[in-house]
Amino acid sequence: MTTLSVSTSSAASLRADALVVGVAKGPKGLVLAPGAEAVAEAFEGTLTEVLATLGATGAEGEAVKVPAPAGLKAPLVLAVGLGDASEDGYAAEALRRAAGVAARTLAGVKKAALALPADSAEEIEAVALGALLGSYAFGTYKGENGKAPVGEVAVLAARKGSKDAKAAVERAAALGEEMNRARDLVNTAPNDLNPKSFAAIAQAAGKEHGLKVEVLDEKALLKGGFGGILGVGNGSANPPRLVKVAYTHPKATASLAFVGKGITYDSGGISLKPAGHNETMKCDMAGAAAVFAAVVAAKRLGLRVNVTAWLALAENMPSGSATRPGDVLRMYGGKTVEVLNTDAEGRLVLADAIVRAGEENPDVIVDVATLTGAMVLALGTRTFGVMANDDELRTRLHETATAVGEQSWPMPLPADLRKGMVESTIADLANMGERMGGGLVAGLFLKEFVAEGIDWAHLDIAGPAFNEGGPFGYTPKGGTASAVRTLVRYAEDVAAGA
Repeated sequence: MTTLSVSTSSAASLRADALVVGVAKGPKGLVLAPGAEAVAEAFEGTLTEVLATLGATGAEGEAVKVPAPAGLKAPLVLAVGLGDASEDGYAAEALRRAAGVAARTLAGVKKAALALPADSAEEIEAVALGALLGSYAFGTYKGENGKAPVGEVAVLAARKGSKDAKAAVERAAALGEEMNRARDLVNTAPNDLNPKSFAAIAQAAGKEHGLKVEVLDEKALLKGGFGGILGVGNGSANPPRLVKVAYTHPKATASLAFVGKGITYDSGGISLKPAGHNETMKCDMAGAAAVFAAVVAAKRLGLRVNVTAWLALAENMPSGSATRPGDVLRMYGGKTVEVLNTDAEGRLVLADAIVRAGEENPDVIVDVATLTGAMVLALGTRTFGVMANDDELRTRLHETATAVGEQSWPMPLPADLRKGMVESTIADLANMGERMGGGLVAGLFLKEFVAEGIDWAHLDIAGPAFNEGGPFGYTPKGGTASAVRTLVRYAEDVAAGA
């Protein structure tokens, strides 16, 4: 695992295997970003000319290596692009992405020093977090032939001795490590990660970090009347679980409930997915991974707010015992649902968990789920949708996501789309409604299970949760830990009374 540190040493004097500087696109060509001054001096003013000759433009995502001159203790200089040059400083997200590119490019290196713009605590945290996320590699099933992640990243800054600089690196480490934990869970093969093993991982983390963990197995779920979770898990040899992971702070004045969809593999059930649509369905538990990572991060950061994660875990498989299209499930809390499509299963497990979470009267419930392909069609693969029963909450979560560098978009919950869902002739609801606007229909379904008086939001992360393309910035191929930063920042803001 990559370790983080902060140093006030000069870029020229620090011993490292590689030295990273930032470059940007200026009006007259390539320019060096703040932090690169000592490196430029070692090159006797020719660094930008050398980099330009090698094709560097300063574009975001660019990485160009050059041998270091005699005046530097590091043998290699890596220039990473920051995009357009700015006299007012570089955005935190630009720094995160550049640091991520650097860390991924330098895989196999023991120590890298990052001489990127990092004067403020926000900049230090952005560089440190980007590097930790960019260094991520999932090697559980691979041999030892590949390059190991960069061993240590030293962030060069002028604020090492200040408390806020130290806190910035510590926060980056806590958040980055928990995001990488979520990525590990999403990337784990479904024959290894099932509801029982996921619950065991949560229990181990609870023991390590002092969190209270409760696990309802299939017997407890049956006794409690959790018809949605049981109905989805009926077809699998791996029975479902509902896991509660609770963090409490003695001085907290607010409580949050984060509910995550945890379908450890989604075949579609009897409504079987066709070939080409099921190969990556191990990622259908990314919502549960996100809320789990967020509550552990909240504990590690000592946030003055109570946060509880609810992991609704099941495996959706076809078999003689699987729920059929046309079956009616009695959900936790008493509502009945006619199942018209067993591949619309995420809303069923979430509904049970939302009702259970509401019984503890949190101030806000936020659910996170890879819920609908319709949301991917609407927003693409890098943006998640935000729905809520309160416009102010929806706006706040959208703005929070933007502030931490996650792409999101506020989506409506049109009352007219509810009609098709409630017109079941034999049950209170159907788990399907109108085909057009399917992502919104799913949100409306979940809203039916939110207790009166509780603010609720739904994040549909179906697009950005799993990156099937090439890596970019600090985002790897595979699991991304989508929504974790948004949840943690939201919890921080609530804790601060904002």
